[in-house]
Amino acid sequence: MIVCVCKSVSDRKIRASIAEGMDSFDDLQFELGVATCCGKCEESVREVMAQSGACGSGACGSGCCGGAQQRLPAAVPATALVPVYEPQAA
Repeated sequence: MIVCVCKSVSDRKIRASIAEGMDSFDDLQFELGVATCCGKCEESVREVMAQSGACGSGACGSGCCGGAQQRLPAAVPATALVPVYEPQAA
């Protein structure tokens, strides 16, 4: 099943990457690009990680993820990135 539509990453690819040693969300994000575009797949990626026994659920207690889920900041609306220039009196 496709987990990350933006980067076309399947749950099989995530599991294979975990089996190759990528055991953190940051590793998967860097190598596969998951949750780097729209971010909607983050929860699903973390679920696949938890099912695979990789730390990503935040429940491992080993300290690699701080013992709590790491959350990406909410997406910033594109309109918030557009500079607004006020006309100046001459």
